[in-house]
Amino acid sequence: MNLYNNVERIFNELKEIGKSTSDSLQVKDLTQFDQFHYHGTDAIDISIKKLGINSKTRILDVGSGIGGPARYIADKTGAKITAIELQADQNDLASNLTKKCGLSNQVSHICGDILNYNFQNQRFDIVVSWLTLYHISDHQALLKKLYNLLNPNGLFFTEDITSRIILNKHDLGEIEKEIFGMHLPLYDQYISNIEKFGFKVIFAEDMSESWSAFTKQRIAQYNTDKDRNIRVHNKEIVESLSSFYNFVGKYFSNGKLGGIRIMAKKI
Repeated sequence: MNLYNNVERIFNELKEIGKSTSDSLQVKDLTQFDQFHYHGTDAIDISIKKLGINSKTRILDVGSGIGGPARYIADKTGAKITAIELQADQNDLASNLTKKCGLSNQVSHICGDILNYNFQNQRFDIVVSWLTLYHISDHQALLKKLYNLLNPNGLFFTEDITSRIILNKHDLGEIEKEIFGMHLPLYDQYISNIEKFGFKVIFAEDMSESWSAFTKQRIAQYNTDKDRNIRVHNKEIVESLSSFYNFVGKYFSNGKLGGIRIMAKKI
């Protein structure tokens, strides 16, 4: 996925605001650049409120990327977070940035596959994930694992990509190639799949229109800022991200891909 290439480009952005690679950082220095999901920290604030996260909460963040949501939650609420990420370069960068923010005692980074990582006796009050679970084809195994990792009455919260129509073979092939989309049920099917594994759905929201508008605006802004972005990064990085943004924007705007925000309780 082009979004995940050249992840250390964040240091180019930090240099642009006068931060060197050796400087300590604050979470607010990073939030414009380390939130790879839609609507940035506004989306994280919604989750904090709905989930009632506080300093006593123990959270598992699945597909934590370069650690943006985990750091933001830890900094704002005092919660303790275990952040698991499959890709080593993202996880290494995440750990580095978390250390620079002085949050290593609150956010623990793990490089591993959620389906087979051994958490031993660890259990969590909440499992969260932003735009990651659609990469995992075996949702039966995934939901079983997440259910078992939660404490009694634990909460599961995710924002994830869905299909808005039955996708044809060509579309599925493109989506798999460009954004590694491996699990794309319709909105109603997404909800029923979660309910089959013992969760009670407390809240669900169709994010399709909101995300379509977001991705459209993101393309327009990135194009407007093209010269600035090439100066800060380079032409290769800008073209790679532009290709990714345009692909995602196309599939949201043509009504084929949508999204869901959902919260469920272990019962």
